[in-house]
Amino acid sequence: MRNSPLVKFPPRQSDQSVAGRIEKLRKEIRDHDYRYHVLAEPTITDAEYDKLMRELIELESAHPKLLTPDSPSQRVGGEPTKEFPTVTHRIPMLSLSNVYSEEEVLDFDKRVKTLLGTQPYRYVCELKFDGLAVSLKYEDGILTRGATRGDGIQGDDVTNNLKTIRSIPLRLRTKEKSLMSLEVRGEVFMKKKDFEKMNQERERSEEKLFANPRNAAAGTLKLQNPKIVSERPLNFFAYWLGCETIELKSHYENLSTLRGLGFPVNEHSRSCKDVREVIQYWKEWEDRREDLPYDIDGIVAKVDSIRQQEILGNIAKSPRWATAFKFSARQAETKLKNIILQVGRTGTITPVADLEPVFLSGTTVSRATLHNVDYIKGLDIRIGDIVILEKGGDVIPKVSGVLISKRPKGTTPYVISARCPDCGSRLFRPDGEANYYCENYECPAQTKGRIEHFAYRGGMDIEGLAEMVINQLVEKGFIKNYADLYSLHKRKDELLKLERWGEKSVQNLLHAIEKSKEQPFHRVLYALGIRHVGAGVAQLIAEHYHSIDELMNASFEDLGSIYEIGPKIAESIVRFFKDRRNIDIINRLRKEGVRLEAISKELTRKGALTGKTVVLTGTLPSLTREEAKALIEEQGGKVSSVVSAKTDYIIVGEEPGSKYDKARALGIRILDEEEFKKLLGAKA
Repeated sequence: MRNSPLVKFPPRQSDQSVAGRIEKLRKEIRDHDYRYHVLAEPTITDAEYDKLMRELIELESAHPKLLTPDSPSQRVGGEPTKEFPTVTHRIPMLSLSNVYSEEEVLDFDKRVKTLLGTQPYRYVCELKFDGLAVSLKYEDGILTRGATRGDGIQGDDVTNNLKTIRSIPLRLRTKEKSLMSLEVRGEVFMKKKDFEKMNQERERSEEKLFANPRNAAAGTLKLQNPKIVSERPLNFFAYWLGCETIELKSHYENLSTLRGLGFPVNEHSRSCKDVREVIQYWKEWEDRREDLPYDIDGIVAKVDSIRQQEILGNIAKSPRWATAFKFSARQAETKLKNIILQVGRTGTITPVADLEPVFLSGTTVSRATLHNVDYIKGLDIRIGDIVILEKGGDVIPKVSGVLISKRPKGTTPYVISARCPDCGSRLFRPDGEANYYCENYECPAQTKGRIEHFAYRGGMDIEGLAEMVINQLVEKGFIKNYADLYSLHKRKDELLKLERWGEKSVQNLLHAIEKSKEQPFHRVLYALGIRHVGAGVAQLIAEHYHSIDELMNASFEDLGSIYEIGPKIAESIVRFFKDRRNIDIINRLRKEGVRLEAISKELTRKGALTGKTVVLTGTLPSLTREEAKALIEEQGGKVSSVVSAKTDYIIVGEEPGSKYDKARALGIRILDEEEFKKLLGAKA
């Protein structure tokens, strides 16, 4: 959903009218989530949805006692954690046995038939999503716990992360008492386009790319900060229902029940009368898998009757009543015509395979990543070789091997050029790194890359500033860095003389550049192109440093104390602001009116804790952590999860742990709940 301006409300409303408005907003938002994520039939725009959500957040912030855990606003409400508690599954989450051929699935069917004797039976076939299995527990209709599959017996409690996935209902869509307490299992996954877009953003930020959507989904659920998880495009399909208060008869009927409860259930599930229809379903989806917006690696066949599932039982870690019918691997052979070196915006040199075009997984591939020189050497990839091409996660083409038996005579091991392919400057490789770099900061390829990243949709979102336009403006000498964009209006007459430019296109570009000055601080921070600072990290940093000046003065230790900010990111930020060229560009952006500080209700609010950093530890006698946090923020303070030299206060409850000891060692002022309330001027 897109961001929209904060909604302003009348300062005085009765508690009753506020509570009524909050509940109405929650109901509307839940209904829109259901229509969007389950029915795929949205009835309002993103902007209208955001307006409702902003109003709800504003009202709940002003009235923290009315906040409830199932409110739609709490999808990103969890605090970062250093480790996930372990969950023991009431019913083990078994893995499926795999079959790879018609003969093997016929053998599976024979075993089912033998065990069931003369009983008639049916199958339910579903797509096998390439994601991560999770369990959701609901009590009194509200999501209370979410866990990963783990080893099938025990998994990780990732409730706060799963709450960020909008297709997972926080409250069930039912008033039927028998369906208020239950367990739902399903798959967390990423759509192909969302995955590609996320990897493109990570590449722009010099972050490590995910190999495939499954790894991306699994890695995201293991993140310890729900706010970063909320930035990732995770989806969910439900495929299993467990409930002790009603009799469950049919798996196919259970899928229908799940839909009614508000869960997204894949529309391609099918009831099959026998194993022949199972094979037909498998063949159909092996041919059609490219048409899907997400990855599948096979189909799942399950005996439909729940009673018959119980009769069949389990063997080892797999059920006898279900199997995964896998698809064949996707690979192709083709000739490596050349190895091309691409220059990134920070000077990173990436080798790319130039291939004879070959059809693979629904697309014609002519280029594929070779990662780095060590990867090329490890596989002994040579120009002229016949190479094995595959798609990681069926999305990213890569060279995975070489057919030495087909190697032509006269090939030689690959040696990287000593010079940049774009500017001719020397290439260097830092100690301990796999990549080579161009040392020329003003290399045209780097310049174009930095400007393209700055204008990118996730950054300043300058419409009309596509790669072709940037190349033209750089080659003509109109812009040498992204700060030059804000001086282009002075060259309007020159722009009009360029090929394919007219009055309207020039005016549209200049308007988009001017409009970009309104982008919020966290997007400007991302657009600056600091290495390793992607969109999620930029958002996280902006929550701790509310202006570019605060961030410029932050030390390596200060940055490293923030959850999810590791030493590599902290070092990169510090190095960026030590470069005089970057400071000069930032000063130019400041002069042009680009927003370099956050503007929000928290920053403008004045109170007893304005400008102060507060840490909470232990269990307070009468305040929940959320209530204490709301009070601190209402008084202008900032809540941190880490004790450092910049911490002003630590509020201590029962069983405070190591944070209390560290605060004492650093001489930080320690308050109990009563002292905290007195500090705020509240009645004890």
